[in-house]
Amino acid sequence: MQKRKANLYNPDSKEPFNVSRSKIDFFLECPQCFYLDRRLGITRPEMPGWSLNSAVDTLLKNEFDLLRERQQPHALMVKSGIDAVPFSHPDLAIWRDDQNKRIGASTLHTQTNLNICGIVDDIWQNTKTQELYIVDYKSTSTDYKISLDSKYKLGYKRQIEVYQWIFKRLGFKVSPMGYFFFANGIKNRPALGGKLEFETLIIPYQANDSWVEAEIFNIKKCLDSVQIPQSGPDCQHCAYRKLINNQPMKNQISLI
Repeated sequence: MQKRKANLYNPDSKEPFNVSRSKIDFFLECPQCFYLDRRLGITRPEMPGWSLNSAVDTLLKNEFDLLRERQQPHALMVKSGIDAVPFSHPDLAIWRDDQNKRIGASTLHTQTNLNICGIVDDIWQNTKTQELYIVDYKSTSTDYKISLDSKYKLGYKRQIEVYQWIFKRLGFKVSPMGYFFFANGIKNRPALGGKLEFETLIIPYQANDSWVEAEIFNIKKCLDSVQIPQSGPDCQHCAYRKLINNQPMKNQISLI
């Protein structure tokens, strides 16, 4: 693996530097890995793409786009008591990154010269108040009750909150309520039968984006530093590197 040379932060540059929603979450997980990636070009090993999840997201977008054209709510929205319709806007394709430019919705944080960006799945609009609801699609396959209570769902919540913060800065009236649209693959069938069936549900989330601004300043401080920051307390990547660095290496292996 070679060091990445593109998309590196340069403290002397006057050009805005893109920090995506996922990179904010990256920083909160492990400042050291974030610094190595964004400042030095040392990237974590990449995980394989989630092609099935991507397919579900695409199909959900197609489904909601049909309703967007008609300005009609989804049946599950009606069942859940959500008085809204899919939001129609000329920039929706940009926000969803339909052209795969990997930017999405963005706003320049002038105090740090960081361009905060993120790719949304969908936006709904309240038919009475005109407030926007940030919506994220999630696909999974579990026999357990789906909730937002587990530790790893914290990233889900921060995702909604960063998007809400961005759209407020873009001048929109944004509700603190966000929604997760889950598609849960059903496994208790006698056979696949050439198709995978899903159960869908909507989980509301009362978000709070008050933390975002402070973390942007923390990210700027981290990027400007000449010292590599400490690892995150639960970072398995840093723990692995530390273990390897402390392991004496041998040129030969004795076979017993």
